[in-house]
Amino acid sequence: MNISRIGLDLAKLVFQVHAVDRFEKVVLRKQLPRSKVLSFFKELPPCLVGMEACGGAHYWARELSKMGHTVKLIAPQFVKPYVKSNKNDRNDAEAICEAVSRPHMRFVAIKTTAQQDMQTLHRVRSELIKQRTATTNQTRGFLAENGIIVNRQVQILRRALPDILEDAENGVSEAMRSILQGQYDDLLHVDKRIAWVEEKIDELARKDIRVQRLMAIPGVGVLSATALVAAVGDAQQFKRSRDMAAWLGLVPRQHSSGGKDRLLGISKRGDSYIRTLFIHGARNVVRWAPGKEDPRSQWVCKVAERRPSNVVSVAVANKNARIAWAILTREERYHHVKTAA
Repeated sequence: MNISRIGLDLAKLVFQVHAVDRFEKVVLRKQLPRSKVLSFFKELPPCLVGMEACGGAHYWARELSKMGHTVKLIAPQFVKPYVKSNKNDRNDAEAICEAVSRPHMRFVAIKTTAQQDMQTLHRVRSELIKQRTATTNQTRGFLAENGIIVNRQVQILRRALPDILEDAENGVSEAMRSILQGQYDDLLHVDKRIAWVEEKIDELARKDIRVQRLMAIPGVGVLSATALVAAVGDAQQFKRSRDMAAWLGLVPRQHSSGGKDRLLGISKRGDSYIRTLFIHGARNVVRWAPGKEDPRSQWVCKVAERRPSNVVSVAVANKNARIAWAILTREERYHHVKTAA
């Protein structure tokens, strides 16, 4: 069987294969159960395999690459225009096979197991923080129903709850005290889990030279650096620094027509989690820039004189993303360079 390119539609149990030869003639359409996918590709000579970048895609890409196949992952939104007629597994596999052949198609870099481990830690931490926020807000609501008002910061609630539970004169019933005790225990448990996850992230950061280089950028801490490395690796999938900034959603949206360029707010495309970390780090840079004499801080102050604070923070985050691209792709260390206003 003379197969040159395959579109593989991934699933949990049943996979769809669409294969063409070098003359673009369809030579195979086949459904495969999950247990037979690897054995099927082992029998094939090396070829180009296209897949959507969805759940499990990086695992299958690594496994097929070990067999000598060239695997390319495509974002689902770039496959959709190639789907003919109704959506089903056969048409999806055919669309993937067609999309992967396009000369200017954008591909997703295949993640290593180390990258996925680091990314998983960040996702667990993000979910735990959401749980802590929900528990804090719910507990403050319970207290408000009993005439006790506590400020919204989680550390304030953490300090206030033991005193509230011990105060016998505050009018809180015994049933409510037991409920609040459970909320307090849940809060402490989530705090311990978050601390454990952050400790693991710190351990991975100390072992990765790329993370250490990124952390030298003002406004990029251990969370921002590890999240970025987990997502983009060496960033070689981006041709230039602006591409990575655009992938993070830190560049303006466009609505241009008739030769008139119209720029809107930032696009907010790509990974919102990493973008949030970069912008929070940039806000800290903007806050402490006044009074500093280095060229970067002076540039921040000059921009802050004519732009709102949020715009300045996004500008700093954009610049940090571009610097991060240069550090990752060139394997260089960060050094201060005079920045033009």
